[in-house]
Amino acid sequence: MIALESHAEGALLPVQARAGGRRNELKAAANGSLHVSVTQTPEKGKANKAIIALLAERLSLRKSQIELVSGATSPQKRFLVRQIAAAELAARIKAALAR
Repeated sequence: MIALESHAEGALLPVQARAGGRRNELKAAANGSLHVSVTQTPEKGKANKAIIALLAERLSLRKSQIELVSGATSPQKRFLVRQIAAAELAARIKAALAR
């Protein structure tokens, strides 16, 4: 289960990121984070942008709703997902992982 946190503007999503992977994918990580793998290399924020684009696509969100709030250069990241409750985000993540 992903350890989402409620926030005044939406929900905080913990992510375990992997840049330079074989394919773009979402998986549940054992540490309560969402494991996100992207093919983009980690240079000049390109991988972070690719992660945001992948999250937006798979979770039916707008890219403008997702903001990286910590971990810009770390594999452990936290994203603020605006205008969505933690319960709704959890349901979307569950549906995306089931695909």
